[in-house]
Amino acid sequence: MMDKPREECGVLGLWSPEPLPVAELLQLGLFALQHRGQEAAGICVSNGKDLVIEKDLGLVSQVFDETRMQRLRIQGANLGIGHTRYSTTGSNLRFNAQPLSVRSSKGILAIAHNGNFVNALQIRQQLLEHGAVFQTTNDTEVMINLIARYARLSLVEATARAMRELKGGFSVVLMDRQTVLALRDGNGVRPLVIGRLENGGWVFASETPALALMGARFVRDVRPGELVWVESGELCSMQVLEPRPTPCAFEWIYFARADATLDGIATHPARIRMGEVLAQEAPAEADLVVPVPDSGIGAAIGYSRASGIPLDYGLHKNPYTGRTFIQPTQEMRDLKVRLKLAATPVVAGRRVVLVDDSIVRGTTSGRIVQLLREAGAAEVHVRISSPPIKFPCYYGIDTAARKELVASTHSVEEIRQLIGADSLAFLSESGVRQAIGGPVCLACFNGQYPAGQPEEEVRKEALEQA
Repeated sequence: MMDKPREECGVLGLWSPEPLPVAELLQLGLFALQHRGQEAAGICVSNGKDLVIEKDLGLVSQVFDETRMQRLRIQGANLGIGHTRYSTTGSNLRFNAQPLSVRSSKGILAIAHNGNFVNALQIRQQLLEHGAVFQTTNDTEVMINLIARYARLSLVEATARAMRELKGGFSVVLMDRQTVLALRDGNGVRPLVIGRLENGGWVFASETPALALMGARFVRDVRPGELVWVESGELCSMQVLEPRPTPCAFEWIYFARADATLDGIATHPARIRMGEVLAQEAPAEADLVVPVPDSGIGAAIGYSRASGIPLDYGLHKNPYTGRTFIQPTQEMRDLKVRLKLAATPVVAGRRVVLVDDSIVRGTTSGRIVQLLREAGAAEVHVRISSPPIKFPCYYGIDTAARKELVASTHSVEEIRQLIGADSLAFLSESGVRQAIGGPVCLACFNGQYPAGQPEEEVRKEALEQA
């Protein structure tokens, strides 16, 4: 992935009243969540007695070869959880792959987590002082240790108590041998939805496309601060935390799949509205609207519709590059952009509005502007369907450290000069709210963190040094 914010992961859970090909269904669901994390993948399944976990670094298709799938096909399996990971707390090492599991007074527990606990370092240190042992360096293990610590409480009560102690933006699926639980932080920063299988089973997923791929019907979102679990085939609910909905705006700006609907708001129409508002806020005299594929497509459609400037295919994205690991020299970084993108002849002699969703460091945007100019574009006017990213995210997005965020140290005019555009404009915060149509977290734009923030800026390595 190029110069973009990166999501931590996708989570998935399934419970069925009867045996099903659980491993295959979870694998299908993870394919629908692959965009949320490409570093590692894992699946845990159970039949009420046995519990098996398979996980490793890599894409879903790489991790779950036939050998691993065969090990997951235990007789009578009827529940399980799954995970795709991009590391934001805890480095990209095999032992940090999820689901994580522990043996506790409640039996074997397995957990998969999306987001970050902003007080994980403090709670981890407290647990260590009381004799806890940690096997990984990610914050997910802090929660499972908390749950296991409350030996006298039921699994539901212990999970609720852990929810009350943890701060941040998170969605979690958790299982023992008999049931699956799902929960969401009080602000609902990270998404989580509920689906129903035809046989009466239940599915929990980060996004609605995973439900459809698994043959489940969307029921509703897990509410902010809610804990849900399956008991005797029925969905049970406990409102653990006071709901203060501020879901992450970047879910609609960039992260969620275009066919997803989160908290009742469809992603693709929201992106089109962002483009429409952007055209009203920052018009440009131009001949052509060109999206940066694939992240700028929705907003470019909206910009074109609102401005009356035709949309065209000005950049070709190579679909066969996959993930690239090129040495970070200036020359090789430039070649990486050229490997993924190429300008088409349609831009020659034309004034172009280049639409993308965000600028993080500004390096990739500058190289794309250069590609268009080399292809003969007369002018390049860059329009971004989000405000300038000035602050790091502590809720599960791997933005750069603040000093590396170009908008935190440069004005819009200075960024325009850096990327070589004829003009540059960002969507306003009010424009984001208008386009999404509901309350959202805008912390990475304005530094106001609704779900709390660490006492000091904590990066991936913090738990490794604890």
